[in-house]
Amino acid sequence: MSTSHHAPAAVRLPTAAADAQRQSDQTTTMPAEGNKNVQVPAILVLEDGRVFHGVSFGAEGETFGEIVFHTGMTGYQEVLTDPSYHRQIVVMTAPHIGNTGVNDDDAESHRIWVSGYVVREPSRIVSNWRAQRTLEEELRRQGVVGIALSGTRALTRHLRDKGVMRAAISTVETDPDKLRERVLASPQMVGANLAGEVTTAEPYTVRPPDGVPVRFTVAAVDLGIKAMTPQRLAERGCEVRVLPAHTTAEQILALNPDGVFFSNGPGDPAAADAVVETMRGILDAGTPLLGICFGNQILGRALGLETYKLPFGHRGANHPVRETRTGRVYITSQNHGFAVRAPLDGPFDTPYGRAEVSYIGLNDGVVEGLRLLDRPALSTQFHPEAASGPHDAADVFDTFVEMMTAHRQAREAARA
Repeated sequence: MSTSHHAPAAVRLPTAAADAQRQSDQTTTMPAEGNKNVQVPAILVLEDGRVFHGVSFGAEGETFGEIVFHTGMTGYQEVLTDPSYHRQIVVMTAPHIGNTGVNDDDAESHRIWVSGYVVREPSRIVSNWRAQRTLEEELRRQGVVGIALSGTRALTRHLRDKGVMRAAISTVETDPDKLRERVLASPQMVGANLAGEVTTAEPYTVRPPDGVPVRFTVAAVDLGIKAMTPQRLAERGCEVRVLPAHTTAEQILALNPDGVFFSNGPGDPAAADAVVETMRGILDAGTPLLGICFGNQILGRALGLETYKLPFGHRGANHPVRETRTGRVYITSQNHGFAVRAPLDGPFDTPYGRAEVSYIGLNDGVVEGLRLLDRPALSTQFHPEAASGPHDAADVFDTFVEMMTAHRQAREAARA
């Protein structure tokens, strides 16, 4: 496999000192390199032939990928470092990007994963007490090709009308027709099995912060895991052992975990047969299970359901979902281009007993979560860890802890 994650150095928790510093005048202000005097022309060419002209933002060169848009107003560093964006060019719909710079604490993995970056207006200055460098410096440092253009609204509307598609950004090719030929020859997202390209090469462990006792051991299958997810579990007393995507069910169960987590990640769930078989092994064993995002789609496939590609997906921090049991509405953070097809009108049968759709997206009726009724397993299509927010759905982790507690109590009662 080509790349790997590394464990986060520490759990990122607010402290009194940090709050005091935030309120002080120790604001880091620096010029943003996006406003250099000499602006290099760049072009963005879509698969259907539409062309957008702008200037280079980030590294100069050429890049290809599926072009998608993200509607969040904040959290661009978390977006860039989310492995779920592997092989995608991301368009930011917020018009002003880069004003808080980049730091070493908020990344969701050890590198930027987007294949290209599209913004409307790079910030002219960076002003934040935690900033360590500008966004453009980071894009250049990691070789990420981007473009700043005035038509991000028109581009987003086009993708909403026509659906996401392949695209390219280039500062070296000036002929759009020639660049489009190469776009059409680039790989599609449908059928792409990408978890092996973003997973950790070696297992690592994320432990609870100081003062929090270890209550459970969770095996986390890294399909493109975001660093904040094991941290949210660790805050609840879980020692999280993050494992490569190719880890088998037998290897996972040999660790005797209290629960198993399947993470977010890139690619087409219909192509992830090996991971589906791993999850079925966990379901067969009856070990409590939680899946998020790609993990939700894998659970759907493990239950015998179909997955399909959405026209333009859900990517942002403002997606409303309704919990089917309570009617409560959550505002959620999401990043997915595929979804599960399941009955919305009540429980349905699966090879593992009855199941139900636990959450429904209010914008378009998409399945946003699954729950087994006869085994301890649940999943969400949205991101309850939600760095940089919102945090409406953080209680999903509490429910998982409750499942592990009940499962342990049941086992102890059976042994007695």
